[in-house]
Amino acid sequence: MPRKPPRLLRAGRTDRQGHASVSTLLVATCPGPPTCGTVHTYLFVDGLDLIARAYNGAVGGHPSQLLRPGGPLYPTDQARSVDVATYGQGSDTVSVVGIRIRLRKQTVIWGDLMYPGVGDRVVEEVRFDLAQYLAEIERGYSRWGSGT
Repeated sequence: MPRKPPRLLRAGRTDRQGHASVSTLLVATCPGPPTCGTVHTYLFVDGLDLIARAYNGAVGGHPSQLLRPGGPLYPTDQARSVDVATYGQGSDTVSVVGIRIRLRKQTVIWGDLMYPGVGDRVVEEVRFDLAQYLAEIERGYSRWGSGT
């Protein structure tokens, strides 16, 4: 069976030139006890919970860790890999959801993804408008990560 080119596997619609469209990010958190054992972050990409779809049972990192100014989700000129979720408890906890973040002009790119998107098509990469992305990360941090 022929393999589809990666651009056809990316999230979102494509324009006439075949480039992936811009996705939207929404940050939310679970408040911790009594709902869950700890406070953790949800990352919704185009309305889909990236962490739960990538690894069922995984828990996103604490918002003060993931969303802090200059923290792991902030894009830099140098691409880097970031662990955004773990699975297990105590000493049995392992990192299970990682993303590769890079910045290209005014676009934040999350790569090395592998989760079912709309219609269960595999999502390998998503792109965000830099302004929307930073505003959402900052909103999430000010609401849940700063301890206020």
